[in-house]
Amino acid sequence: MSEAMPKKDIPANGNGAADGMMRRAAFAAVAVAVTLVTLKAIVYWTTDSVAMLGTLMDSLLDGAASLLNLIAVRASLLPPDNEHRFGHGKAESLAGLGQSIFIFGSAGYLTYEGVSRLIDPKPVASTEAGIAVVIIAILLTLALVAYQRHVVKQTGSLAIEADSIHYRGDLFMNLSVIAALVLSGYFGLHRADAIFGLVIAGLIAWSAGKIVLNSLDQLMDREFTEEERARIRDIAHAHKAVLSLHDLKTRRSGIYSFIQFHIELDGKMTLHDAHDITDAVERDVLAAFPGSEVIIHQDPAGAETLTKFQLS
Repeated sequence: MSEAMPKKDIPANGNGAADGMMRRAAFAAVAVAVTLVTLKAIVYWTTDSVAMLGTLMDSLLDGAASLLNLIAVRASLLPPDNEHRFGHGKAESLAGLGQSIFIFGSAGYLTYEGVSRLIDPKPVASTEAGIAVVIIAILLTLALVAYQRHVVKQTGSLAIEADSIHYRGDLFMNLSVIAALVLSGYFGLHRADAIFGLVIAGLIAWSAGKIVLNSLDQLMDREFTEEERARIRDIAHAHKAVLSLHDLKTRRSGIYSFIQFHIELDGKMTLHDAHDITDAVERDVLAAFPGSEVIIHQDPAGAETLTKFQLS
């Protein structure tokens, strides 16, 4: 058996560069959400726009979700202990499910408000102030999303990715709010405000659905994609001494990945040679899937077939 430690910048002791990046991204999301909630609350009070209310509600939930994310990220980065041998990475998945509850709730409330305004449309006031705040929101969100994408690319964090999904949705929502304010405030198309509010509700619900699916995949230990599994097989078979591979099992937990499989080697091979070959396979798998824990078991060629024959 051969077991590899996670890559250098995502160590198992939870003190690597990736940990700091994830924490900074979580703090940045909370700071942006607080700023936007404050600005949008002031403008909603003056405009009475349901589209502005929608983006305000979304920012409120962004703040709650980002705060939950911050707690989850800190928990997920705790090192493995006697009761959690595989670490605490699934705290990220639980946070993702928690976020989705908040997000679905905001989508439902916004749908109710949008339908009410569609039936009984109201004019939007202080259009200029609303547009100015939305432009500020777009600039802040663009900066945050760019940083989050960088962190996700470096760490593979589900919690930061979940946060980034609904902040990316915010960009479209804010553009919708500008359109609603212009159409209602300048052209008297007051139902446009309600229509765009309903569109925003749909975008929010869609984002929540993606977060739920991603979280459930990790909680249920979903296998890697078939392309990734085929890549692992190809890496192992690239070593001429590896005669076969079976029992490939993969899963993800937070920023960590776990890969294990059996390889068949010549039964006459020395234990030392078998160990060297396994180490070489392990290094190549880690190069393709950095940050993973790789466990490889060696079998003498034909042992798997013989075992199945004896059990039948």
